Amino acid sequence: MIAHHDRQYHELDSPEISDAEYDRLVRELRGIEEDHPDLIVPDSPTQRVGAAPSQLFAPVQHPAPMMSLDNAFDFDELRAWVDRIARIEPEVLETDFVCELKIDGLAMSLSYEEGRFVRAATRGDGRVGEDVTANVATIAAVPHSLIWKETSPLPGLLEVRGEVYMPVSAFEELNRRQLAAGQKVFANPRNSAAGSLRQKDSQVTASRELSFWAYQIGVIEGGPQLRRHSEALELLSRCGLPVSPQIKVISGVDEVFEFCRRWQEHRHDLDYEVDGVVVKVDDLSLHAKLGATSHAPRWAVAFKFPPEQRNTKLRDIMVSIGRTGRATPFAVLEPVFVGGSTVGLATLHNEDQVRLKDVRPGDTVVVRKAGDVIPEVVAPVLSERPKGLRRWRFPTKCPSCGEPLVRLPGESDTYCTNLECPSQRVQRIVHFASRGAMDIEGLGEKRVYQLVDLGLLRDPADIYRLRAEPLVEAERLGRQSVENLLGAIEASKSRPLSRLLVALGILHLGPAGSRTLARMFGSLDALVDCPTEKLAAADGVGPVIADSVAEFFSSGSNRAVVEKLREAGVNMEEPGTTAGRFTGAVGAGAASGGGAVGAGADGAGAVGAGAVGAGAVGAGSVGAGAVGTGAIEQTLQGKSVVVTGTVPGYTREEAEEAIIARGGKSPGSVSRKTWVLVLGTEPGVAKLQKAEELGITIVEGDKFAELIESGELPTG
Repeated sequence: MIAHHDRQYHELDSPEISDAEYDRLVRELRGIEEDHPDLIVPDSPTQRVGAAPSQLFAPVQHPAPMMSLDNAFDFDELRAWVDRIARIEPEVLETDFVCELKIDGLAMSLSYEEGRFVRAATRGDGRVGEDVTANVATIAAVPHSLIWKETSPLPGLLEVRGEVYMPVSAFEELNRRQLAAGQKVFANPRNSAAGSLRQKDSQVTASRELSFWAYQIGVIEGGPQLRRHSEALELLSRCGLPVSPQIKVISGVDEVFEFCRRWQEHRHDLDYEVDGVVVKVDDLSLHAKLGATSHAPRWAVAFKFPPEQRNTKLRDIMVSIGRTGRATPFAVLEPVFVGGSTVGLATLHNEDQVRLKDVRPGDTVVVRKAGDVIPEVVAPVLSERPKGLRRWRFPTKCPSCGEPLVRLPGESDTYCTNLECPSQRVQRIVHFASRGAMDIEGLGEKRVYQLVDLGLLRDPADIYRLRAEPLVEAERLGRQSVENLLGAIEASKSRPLSRLLVALGILHLGPAGSRTLARMFGSLDALVDCPTEKLAAADGVGPVIADSVAEFFSSGSNRAVVEKLREAGVNMEEPGTTAGRFTGAVGAGAASGGGAVGAGADGAGAVGAGAVGAGAVGAGSVGAGAVGTGAIEQTLQGKSVVVTGTVPGYTREEAEEAIIARGGKSPGSVSRKTWVLVLGTEPGVAKLQKAEELGITIVEGDKFAELIESGELPTG
C-alpha cells in the first residue's frame, strides 16, 4: 500500500491520501519492523527514499544521494532526536542548530559547472532522478550563471539542493484559469508545482509562476572551505541563489522549540506553503561523525506541523441558500480533526467545482482546513471509491422554499430568485449582525433561526424591536442572556454609516467601497438618491457597484427597512465628515436626549444617555464629538498606512476606520505607495518582509495613536 502511494506522490504527482495519512501508514510500518526486525526487507518503504524516476525524462545519477528526513510530530519527539544524536556525539549539546522552514514543494538538484547552470534533476529514488533541466531553466529565480566574488577559485562543480514551489497567489490564479477553461483544478500548490515541472513542453512550465529556494550544498569541488551549514547558505546567497530569509541560526533546544511554535502559528503569513521546520546541526564536522541511516541523515530532522489535510467519509452533499439567494453546495462529513479543530462540514463552492472534482456521497475524500480558512473538500480518494457510486447532481429547486434554482448563462453560481425565501431572510439578518457589519454579539445563526421561527424577526430592522419579555419566554433564553443581547443591540445603533452599508448587504459593495461612499456622502440621506454617475465616480467604486447601490435603494422594500432602522435610532452618518449634521429624524428625534438611543432597552446608559444627540457616536467610541460637534482633523490626508498585527486599544477594523476617518488609506498590502507600516503584536511576516525590501518606514504599534493624531512620524 505504501509503495503504491509513494508512486502516486513522487512519480505521478497525483496523491490519493493526505500527508498525515501517509505519515500514519509509515509510522505503523516502522513500529511493526521495530517489533519484528526479521520482517525488514531491503525494498521496504522505511529503507528507501522517494520513488523510482518516471520514464518521461532521461535519468540522472546524483553525485551524492538525495536522502529524505526523519520526522518529529511533537516536541517530545523533537527532544528525543536531540537526545539520540547527543548520545552519539555529546558535542551536539554545545553547538548551534539551523532552523529552516520546510517548503511544501518538489525537491530539486541544480548543478553548476565552472559557474554555469548545466543540469536540474528531481530526487527520484535518491540515487537517480529525472532530468528536468529545460523546465527548471524557465524559472526566473534560478540563475543561469553564478555570481562569484570570493577570493577562492570558482568550484568546478557546485551541486545545490533546494525546493521548487508555486506561490499560493500563483496557484490560486492558475486554478482560476483552469476553472474558466473547464479543465481540472489542482489540489494544492505542491501538486501544481510538480505537474508544471513534469511537462514535456517547457513553454507550459514557463507559463506557470514557479520559484525556488536553495537550502543546502550537496557537492562542492573546489571553492572556499566551509565549516558550518550556515556558512554554506551564506555562500549560496552571495552566488545569486535564492535562500529563504526565514532561516535562523539558534543556540539551544528551547529556542528551536520557540522557532517551531512561532512558525506553526504564522505559517499562513507567507505566500508559499510550509508544512514544518527542518532542524539541522550547524557544524559540518558533526555531520560526518553523526552519519546517516539507510534513508536519512542523523544530523537533521523535520518537525512536522499538525496536518491541514485529512481523509474522511463524505456522507452527503447538500445545498445552502445565502442572503443573496446564492445556492452553495457543501459537504456533510464524518467528523475529522484537521487544522486545529473538528470538521463536520466543508464547502464545495459551486456546481462546477463539484463536477470537476467529481466527489460523490459515499466517497472517501481529502479535506483541507488551513488556519482560519473555511474547510474545503479537495478531492476524492479514487482507490477507495465503492463500485456503482453515482455522480451527484445539482438540485433544480430551492431546498428552503421549493422555488426553481436559476443559473444564468456565463455564470458559475446558481440562485434562488424568491426574495421571500426563508433561508435568504435568515442569512440577511445574520449578515447584518455579523462582526464586520453591525457587530451584535450573541446574535449568531442559531439564535437568528430561533427568533425567526418564533416570529420575532422578519428583516434586519426587526432586531431593534426586540423586547425583553418575549425573549425571556423563548426556549433556551435566560434573562441574563436577554439583557446581554439587548445591550449589544443598543450599542450597535452607534456604528458608523460605513458599517451600516456593509450590514445592508448590497450586492458587490464590500467594506472598502462602503467606507468610500460613507466618507464621500457623509449621510445615508445624501447617498440614497444620488445619480449612478456620481456614485461611479467615487474612488474604487465604478459602474458595477454604483448600479447595484442604486438598484438596492430603488426597491420599496429596502427603503422600508431603512426607514424602520431610522425610526429605531440607528446612526446613519459617518464620523469625520461634514456632509451630514444630524438632520431629520436621526438628529432631532429618535436619537437625541433621552430617546431611543439615550434611554436604551436596558435603561439609561446602554450606549450612554443621549449618546448620539450629545456626543459623537457612543460618547467617545469614535472620538468625543466626532459627528455631533465637529469633524476629525484630516492628519493622514492622502497617506497610505498599512497595519499588521494588533495595535493597543484597537481591533483591526477600528484601526482601519481610524486611519480612513483622518483622510488616509488603509490597504491590505504593502506597496511602494505605502507611507508607513504599523507593526502590532503577532504581525504578518510577509508584510514586514515586503516593507523592509522596499525601505518603507516601520512604526511600532504602541505609537499608532500618536501617528494618527499628529500625522507625523513618531520620535524616539
